[in-house]
Amino acid sequence: MVDDVTRRVGRANPTTEGIEATGERAAPRSVGIWLLVVAALVFAMVVLGGVTRLTQSGLSIVDWDPIMGAFPPITQEQWGEVFAEYREFPEYSEVNDGMTLREFEEIFWIEWAHRFVGRLIGLALIIPTLWFGIRRAIGRRLFVRLLAIFGLVALEGVLGWFMVASGLVDVPRVSPVRLSAHLVLATIIFGTILWTALDVLLPRAGPPGSKQRRPRSGWALLGFILLVMVSGGFVAGTKSGFAYNTFPLMGGRVVPEGLLRYDPLWDNFLENSATVQFQHRILAISLFVTVLAFAVLLLRRSPERRVAIAVWGLIGAALLQVTLGVSTLLLEVPTALAAAHQACALALFGIALFIFHESGEAEPPPNPAPPHGDDVDEDSELVAV
Repeated sequence: MVDDVTRRVGRANPTTEGIEATGERAAPRSVGIWLLVVAALVFAMVVLGGVTRLTQSGLSIVDWDPIMGAFPPITQEQWGEVFAEYREFPEYSEVNDGMTLREFEEIFWIEWAHRFVGRLIGLALIIPTLWFGIRRAIGRRLFVRLLAIFGLVALEGVLGWFMVASGLVDVPRVSPVRLSAHLVLATIIFGTILWTALDVLLPRAGPPGSKQRRPRSGWALLGFILLVMVSGGFVAGTKSGFAYNTFPLMGGRVVPEGLLRYDPLWDNFLENSATVQFQHRILAISLFVTVLAFAVLLLRRSPERRVAIAVWGLIGAALLQVTLGVSTLLLEVPTALAAAHQACALALFGIALFIFHESGEAEPPPNPAPPHGDDVDEDSELVAV
């Protein structure tokens, strides 16, 4: 899986030639730093989203107003109205019956903060994008890419409400499918912003007209990490982490009882706690072994220093992630550990993405220009063609 990657790391020095080679205006370094800040906001948003879920705060705001929803209740009368709206939905009667206004405020502020950071990310992305675009500080391709990322952020907001709406029904629990989709899209947004920042800050050198070719194995590793994150989303959505709080066995068995007891069969992978947790364990262990193999083979190729540091970071993140996952399970999902587990998964994805970004290799243009100079003869022109 890693041979192609390991052959490509550690070659070109980062210069603005990498961007200019594609015909794109080299963006100022400030653009890359700004994008790293936005990526950090998305990272914080994902972690806060995990805390929102773990504290059962996600259904505390029962409507969605992208503009006026940014303003929380202030007066006692406004708090009373918001609390009255919450009491009309099943979560209050079935989960939080008898909750006081002060207790409601605690979960309300967590959900409100989660939504507020989402709005902040949108503004932090679109306003500088328009500013840089109007001032022609960035090229057209980068401008269009940033607008597309903003579109994904807006879609994430819609998907977030779509997820919340699934819990405002008879069963006060959000859909695991929608929850996982919400997490996946957030991870894609994080990865896209981080990749764009790296394009600006660490462009890959190449001849004019060349394109960066990257190995499919790098996409495979990123896809594998994302798959494990999806399975983790299902563990969270079905609350499967509260079942089988032992490791490595599940209920005293390698393969738990009732693994495929639901009918139809596919429903086990969406709703059956035994199946959902079992598949997450298998995928997580498989990913850990894959990351170690990837890292060992990569280090044997003597990559450049920053890539070598990233590889050791990848090993550390993978080891920490397994430790956090097992600890979260054994301690029956404490909020701090579970949130750290989710944060570490995103960090692992980001480190792998950095290594993959640095594995690019310039492809020569389809019709490279002949050499210039007085000493060019017909034979050299034929060779160039």
